[in-house]
Amino acid sequence: MSAAEIRDLRPLHLEAVQHQHISRPVSPIPFPLNDSKIHLLLCATGSVATIKIPNIITALSAHPNLSIRLIFTASATNFLAGQSAEQPSLQDIAALPNVDGMFFDEDEWRDPWVRGNHILHIELRRWADIMVVAPLSADTLAKITQGWSDNLLLSVIRAWDTTGELDVVRDVPGLNGTDSIQGQAGSKRKKRILVAPAMNTAMWLQPITKKQLDVLNEEWGVKNGGWFEVLTPMSKELACGDVGGGAMKDWREIVEVIEDRLGLKSSGAVA
Repeated sequence: MSAAEIRDLRPLHLEAVQHQHISRPVSPIPFPLNDSKIHLLLCATGSVATIKIPNIITALSAHPNLSIRLIFTASATNFLAGQSAEQPSLQDIAALPNVDGMFFDEDEWRDPWVRGNHILHIELRRWADIMVVAPLSADTLAKITQGWSDNLLLSVIRAWDTTGELDVVRDVPGLNGTDSIQGQAGSKRKKRILVAPAMNTAMWLQPITKKQLDVLNEEWGVKNGGWFEVLTPMSKELACGDVGGGAMKDWREIVEVIEDRLGLKSSGAVA
C-alpha cells in the first residue's frame, strides 16, 4: 500500500498568545498602619452568642480613637440577618460607629490574583493591634489547635506573627495590653489574640475540649510568652435549653477586657 500524499499545505500565520495585563487597584480597601487609631479585629464564628457582637461594638463606640474591622464566618452570618431587634442585619452592623470594614470568606479571593495585589488575611493580620474572636465555636477551637486555615478567620490566625519578628507592636498612646506580652526572657513583643469560647454544655465538658484549651492556655498562652488569651465561659441556661458551662463570657466583661488590653478604659465607659 502506497503512503498517502499530503498536498496544498499553507501556513496558518498563528500569533503567539499574549499574557493578559489587567489594570486594577492593588488594594481596594486601605489598611492604614499609622493613622493614630487603635485597631481591633473583631471576629465571630458559628455560635448563637454571635448576636452579642452588636452590643460589643456599641459599647466600644465610646472610644473615637478605636477602629474596628469585622470578620464573620459563613455560619456566624446566620445569626445576624435582621431577624429581631437583637439580631440586626449585617448592613446595620456595618453602619455602627467605629466599624471601618466587614469581611467574609469570599472576600479573600474575590478577584483573580495578580502579582502585586495584597492578600487579605495577611493585610488584616498586619493591620490589627489585637484580634478578638467572640464567640469562638467548638469547631473553630478544634481547627485552630490543629492548624487549619480553611476560611478567612482561620487564615488570619494561622498567619499570626507568633514570634514578634514580623509585625511591630505599634507605639500608640494608650495601647498597653498587646505590648505587655514580654513572655520568657529575651522574647520579642507580640500582638495577642483574645478568644471567648461558646458552645453547648456537653461540648464544653468533652475531654477533647480541655486538651484543645490547654494548647491555647499553656503552649500558646500569653502567660508563657505566647499570644493567646482565653476568656473562660460562664454557666447559665443556654439557648438550647441545657443548663451548665459553655456560655460565652458576658459581653460586658469582654468589652472591659478589650478596653483594658488596649488602654481604653480612661477614655470612656461601657454603656
